[in-house]
Amino acid sequence: MVKKFLVIFLVVIPGFSFAQNISAKASVDTTSYLVGDFIHYRLEISSDKNIKIIPPAIQDSLKDVEILKAGNMVYSEQTGKKTATLNFLLSKYDSADVTIPAIRVFYRTGKDTLSDRGIDTSDVTLKSVLSNPVDFHVRLVKVNLKKDIKDVKDPEKIPLDLTEIILWVLAGLILLALGFYFYRRYRKKKSGKPVLRKEVIIPPHIKALKALKSLEEEKLWQSGEVKQYHSEITEIIRIYFAARFGLQALELTTSETLEHLKGRKDADVIIGTTENFLTNADLVKFAKFSPLSSVNEEMMRQAVEIVEKTKPEKKTKEKTGEANV
Repeated sequence: MVKKFLVIFLVVIPGFSFAQNISAKASVDTTSYLVGDFIHYRLEISSDKNIKIIPPAIQDSLKDVEILKAGNMVYSEQTGKKTATLNFLLSKYDSADVTIPAIRVFYRTGKDTLSDRGIDTSDVTLKSVLSNPVDFHVRLVKVNLKKDIKDVKDPEKIPLDLTEIILWVLAGLILLALGFYFYRRYRKKKSGKPVLRKEVIIPPHIKALKALKSLEEEKLWQSGEVKQYHSEITEIIRIYFAARFGLQALELTTSETLEHLKGRKDADVIIGTTENFLTNADLVKFAKFSPLSSVNEEMMRQAVEIVEKTKPEKKTKEKTGEANV
């Protein structure tokens, strides 16, 4: 009798010493839902650290509900235990009593955890544990057909704060100002009085200098667009001549332009510079001349000089009077 007890003790006790702890628990957030509600299904697997859990494929077990979102297995560890959690977002669009069956979770222990084999039920190293089934009820929204249809909830009134009040007042004032402006325009138009607009006249030399500055900033010749640079810089000067001296400079040749300028006293100071400027441009545009960088830079200096030396002088009013003796 003692020997028999000893044999049983030696066989059973080692089995207990190497027993592995693992459990699977399934749950939802409530047991009663309305049609279309979100159903949060959670499968939590708790086990010892040396157990390798194979993520279960549970989609087939959820065939009675709609799977809106399937999460990945999330692991956490605490005081020698680890927990694996799967979360699913479900829904159902008709009323019914639903049972999500028990989920079988496969796992390996000991040295078998190093194996990369999948789920093979003939594999003797593969073990499994079952979760609990989950029951819940999905019901329709009760509707009283004798009553009128109304909102689920009355509209909420949002009180205005000080900032909103100020914005509304400003918007109102702007609308009043616009309304008064257009009313004045309408009255003037109806009375036959023309609505006068001030026209700002920019002097030709200001326009030319501004155009030259913009052209210089484009850096055309520095990027290889030499011919384009010479075409644009001469066009600016010819437009300036047309506005300043009344010449049809855009339609005149270089020689014709110089001939017209020579007949004006206010253009004497730029004849030599203009001839050099237009001749260099013609060589680049028509004779395929490749100028040095210094020539391109000189063209800009000459263009500015032509404008600066021919811009109108500011008139000063001189007061005259008799001296008291």
